[in-house]
Amino acid sequence: MRIIHTADWHLGHSLNGWSRELEHEVFFTRLADLIVEQQADLLVVAGDVFDSSNPSGETQELFYRTLARFKQRRPGLVTVISGGNHDPALRLEAPSPVLKALDVHVVGTVKRRNGEIDMSRLLLPVTASGEVALYVLAIPFLRASDLIGLSFGDTDEQSPVVRSARAFFEEVTGKAREVAGDVPILATAHLHCAGGLESEGAERRILIGGSHALPVDVFPDSLAYVALGHLHGQQTLGDGRVRYSGSCFPLSASEINYAHGVTLIEITDGRASHRHLAIAHPANVQRVPRSGQIALADLAVHLDAIDVDGDGPMGLRPIVYVELEATDAAAVLMSDAARMVAERGLRLGGVRVHRTAPAARTGGQPMASLRQTTPEQLFVDAYSAKNDVAPEERHLSAFRDILVEG
Repeated sequence: MRIIHTADWHLGHSLNGWSRELEHEVFFTRLADLIVEQQADLLVVAGDVFDSSNPSGETQELFYRTLARFKQRRPGLVTVISGGNHDPALRLEAPSPVLKALDVHVVGTVKRRNGEIDMSRLLLPVTASGEVALYVLAIPFLRASDLIGLSFGDTDEQSPVVRSARAFFEEVTGKAREVAGDVPILATAHLHCAGGLESEGAERRILIGGSHALPVDVFPDSLAYVALGHLHGQQTLGDGRVRYSGSCFPLSASEINYAHGVTLIEITDGRASHRHLAIAHPANVQRVPRSGQIALADLAVHLDAIDVDGDGPMGLRPIVYVELEATDAAAVLMSDAARMVAERGLRLGGVRVHRTAPAARTGGQPMASLRQTTPEQLFVDAYSAKNDVAPEERHLSAFRDILVEG
């Protein structure tokens, strides 16, 4: 059996006001080609189909059109989708009766009957050559209400979240094994595993009682493979059975150098093996300059070196993140940089202004600092300069928090 594992599509995502819809269209065209080329029997989507809990009608149309296209290209394909923390869980499940006609099975929530987990919704048999070759244990993003017995009043040294999550995975895996017997089980989950590489600015930390990362060993050894979503960099954890497929293309500046794509899984004699299948970025996304910072006067040279199809749609034009030296007021630099990017038919992902703190504030030692030039930060900088105090002092950090929250 051949399976394609993908996750973190984030349909409806926009970057600095730019829609990513055309990029998603290109990605899905290439994914459809891979499904056919690899003769995939099963497509697994491990959460964050949508970028927000209230996707637009156009975004939902793209989603359903894509599922129909996959089925048309590969008539025998079975698709299993589990919800993520960005997804509207109930809305994701609502069209299930219709989607099942396309062999698309969606799980957005964990439901219980008489206090027991309803395994009929989570466990799906997948057949090959007329026999059940695999069971998919589709576990969506778990909320605090899904973790029965979660309590923060215990004095046990172990995190109550880890303890409750471990108990949950052991329970559902045990019940799945009772049904599956010796048939392999592939599980999905949408969470942050400890040791996984995070993408700054793109992933929400999932917080339950102050905890957001679970150890890899919460997944029982009897699972042949665990298809994860949430972290956007493709990576394998633990003994090799637990893997993030990664997002479909860069969703923030920190993801520019990721090897985006999907994971191909093969189940042979009850054992799972996997490998990464790269999918090129639909649009060029790059940092200007590639490292360090430049003066505004040097920006034009770097922008002119970027290949742009002037006749192509804006939705597929290159996206640039600009890193500037603070040679002028931040607002002026950001405005000028945005104008220069627009004049060249490029899309601006963002501008950051880097400045060097005055030596007097650091005991005579220069201190390089990197700051987002937000109004709140500018206000804090002005306050610190007026009162001759270092912005690193604790009371000023608290003052900054008040500004942000207010």
